[in-house]
Amino acid sequence: MRKIEHIGIAVKDLKASNQLFEKLFGNPPYKEEEVASEGVKTSFFMNGPNKIELLEATNDNSPIAKFLEKKGEGIHHIAFDVEDIEAEMIRLQAEGFILINNVPKKGADNKLVAFLHPKSTNGVLIELCQEIKEK
Repeated sequence: MRKIEHIGIAVKDLKASNQLFEKLFGNPPYKEEEVASEGVKTSFFMNGPNKIELLEATNDNSPIAKFLEKKGEGIHHIAFDVEDIEAEMIRLQAEGFILINNVPKKGADNKLVAFLHPKSTNGVLIELCQEIKEK
């Protein structure tokens, strides 16, 4: 793992949260997108070298909807940038971490992503992110 890629925050209302974080950082989100396969709309903010992702559920069965129901708004996950996501998944599984998904999938912001189960990471959902390279 090379660095923290972003911190994901679950929100009930993306539009209202975008306004709040725009006031906080003094900048609008640099990107908004929907990831239909995950049932989520996202927006991304830069604050210096740091990135914050806001996540709003688009349906009641999405992981974000379930998180909000159980825990309310707040930090949902910490994402780490990796060079080779498949190799990192193999390494972490060999170290005893539980993977939520066995193969990387396309996520937001031009990334391949995979998640580690919070049961194996002291209650913190960890996301691995690899930039999708154009061929």
